[in-house]
Amino acid sequence: MKNCKVGPDTVRMLELGHPWVIADRFTKQWPQGQAGELIALVDEKNRHLATALYDPKDRIVARVLGKNLNRLDSAWFEARFRQAELLREQALLEETNAYRLVNGEGDGLPGLTVDRYADYLMVQLYSAAWDAHLPALSKALQQVYQPNGIYRKLRPQETRQLEAKRKSKQYSKVIAGGAAPVPLLVQENGLDYHVDLREGLNTGLFPDQRRNRRELMTRSAGKRVLNLFAFTGAFSVAAAAAGARQVTSVDVSQKYLDIARENFSINRLNPKKHQFIVGDVFSELAKMRDQSRKFDIILFDPPSFSTTKKSRFSTHGGTSKLVAETLPLLEPGGMLMSSSNHQKVSMDDYLKELRRGALQVGGDLRTIFTSGQPEDFPCPVTFPEGRYLKFVISVKI
Repeated sequence: MKNCKVGPDTVRMLELGHPWVIADRFTKQWPQGQAGELIALVDEKNRHLATALYDPKDRIVARVLGKNLNRLDSAWFEARFRQAELLREQALLEETNAYRLVNGEGDGLPGLTVDRYADYLMVQLYSAAWDAHLPALSKALQQVYQPNGIYRKLRPQETRQLEAKRKSKQYSKVIAGGAAPVPLLVQENGLDYHVDLREGLNTGLFPDQRRNRRELMTRSAGKRVLNLFAFTGAFSVAAAAAGARQVTSVDVSQKYLDIARENFSINRLNPKKHQFIVGDVFSELAKMRDQSRKFDIILFDPPSFSTTKKSRFSTHGGTSKLVAETLPLLEPGGMLMSSSNHQKVSMDDYLKELRRGALQVGGDLRTIFTSGQPEDFPCPVTFPEGRYLKFVISVKI
């Protein structure tokens, strides 16, 4: 195993328990190697610090796997998966079979996630270093979880450019077992949803919002709910199932809203009693203001970045604009439920965006609830980058 010397700043971060080594002038002097090699990280006195997975072409040039490690085999992976299983005993997974089994750094496997969708698993590799170990990884997953099939989801760094260039929208492939039905029926919080493990950059359901959908359900009975960037309607279904008077779902994609209608129907919720609007969110908000429409709950969980013919959204600045555009539609005493998965925006900065938007329209918002990822998305206290999800409930005064 090659010794790879790191600088004093990296030594300090490793001693604090951070699992990444970022490329710098010290890593440029490392011996040449292949992605997936195990390397020994040492300080300037050649003191051993940790064993890491090498990825020479990535900005994160090494990911820490442990103090001392000689090889990655299926037995090592199996031990990590068993440990991850113990953590999932702390999660509220009743009537739920779509959730995260392995959460990268939070389960000692940096750059690697595994999600469960009913009897199928979805592996995502965020570093080319894991490719060489895929056979051992797959064997261990079969041993521990015994799935009907395992998919590998492709996660290119520039997904938006790939989405634009590719004619095929298939971003995953079966690496073990058989293929899942299309669509595949999964359950979350006792509700049913359709997912597709083959196509698109996402399956159709984001498990990291499970607890927040449950929170919405406790507050939706009898309410008029507006769900912006509705995607396949998971939040909309949760609100309607909890007794919302009417749910209005807005998304730019006809395809996603068609799936949303299906998700209503499979839960015995009549989609005709609710409203589905295909269109740009900001354009539709302007129409609703002209119509003097009012809502008791307005929810938005936009992508970090999105572009349509009429507008471009980004979390920086876009969130405050959303708040300013939605507050006039919210009844006094109504709730604004806002969310972002933008990793580089902290909760403090996100709250500043909410404040900025409220001030633009002279609104008064009082935050009553904040949360992040659920328990199946554990994060080391030494790794703040892993706490990416922000979910905030504010009341309009």
